Amino acid sequence: MKNHKQELLVRMQRQYHRKHPWRLNHNGLYVPHSYNETRPDSLSRWDDVGFILNGRRIIVWWQHPRHVYGSAIDEQSWVEAGPGPQDDWLLDGTTTNYKRVGKSRKKIVSYTTRQPSAEQEAHYKQLRLIRERLTAEGIDLEVNASWKRERLNWATGISLIVPLEVRNEVELAQVASLARRLLVGQTTLEKEFPGYRYGKNEWIKEQKAAAK
Repeated sequence: MKNHKQELLVRMQRQYHRKHPWRLNHNGLYVPHSYNETRPDSLSRWDDVGFILNGRRIIVWWQHPRHVYGSAIDEQSWVEAGPGPQDDWLLDGTTTNYKRVGKSRKKIVSYTTRQPSAEQEAHYKQLRLIRERLTAEGIDLEVNASWKRERLNWATGISLIVPLEVRNEVELAQVASLARRLLVGQTTLEKEFPGYRYGKNEWIKEQKAAAK
């Protein structure tokens, strides 16, 4: 039985691509980010890359497992710190700054926010200390290699979590190649990264190496 919704999405993807062509590099990849300031030995966290498959756009949202692990540490830090005082200092009490335009008119040029309260400052300090402790100690979490496909009306999105390093366009092309091979069934993550797990030991090891 045909899935009319999926067929509609496929047609919409192809129509969108025809009307809004991507700027692709010489390898046929959409590269949204620059690597001019990326060190060749840096530890990667996330990136995006796109390519064309069967006349449709594929956009890959890649994360290294260490980025997923680090995000989990941030979330746990907020949980342990608690909600804190209900003091929206970024918006409440904002001062609007104007600049004169002519004799009788003026325009908004900037906003000045007030300082956070003492209670809010104390909460931020507690949050920072908790995050520093969890970053040094690690948390009980294991991140597996995974991927998930999502059909959008303009592209097929691939959420990909794999232990690759992406510091230049050559390494980014490896992410695109893996995503393409996964899509067409030429490989699996178990074949590419058999038994892979990223956990506390890997996190602490990288933290100690970065501190040297």
